[in-house]
Amino acid sequence: MDTEDKNAEIFVSGIKFDDKGLVPAIIQDWQNGQVLMMAYMNRESLLETIKTGRTVFWSRSRRCIWRKGETSGHIQKIKELLYDCDMDSLLFKVEQVGPSCHTGNRTCFYRYFDKRFS
Repeated sequence: MDTEDKNAEIFVSGIKFDDKGLVPAIIQDWQNGQVLMMAYMNRESLLETIKTGRTVFWSRSRRCIWRKGETSGHIQKIKELLYDCDMDSLLFKVEQVGPSCHTGNRTCFYRYFDKRFS
């Protein structure tokens, strides 16, 4: 195991996964800060993400690893990985290739709740 792999293992061992072995991952455009999507990662997908530099998630509905863009070509190239103070949430700043949402929208957050907040 090389130094990069050891560092990844050490980092991942500090992440606080939930009782299902998952951690939320927020995906953000690295240039304009737009939130593109939110998904979950397990230990395996997080390690693969760090190793490959592309996002890999755990699909809760399909119960399997999901490599973003594997079939669509709409990959996310990681520019930065940040984590919160409790080490139980991740923030990836990425270069998005194509839309991030399965609906074809640039972001999964394209709908608005119709209420004005003061």
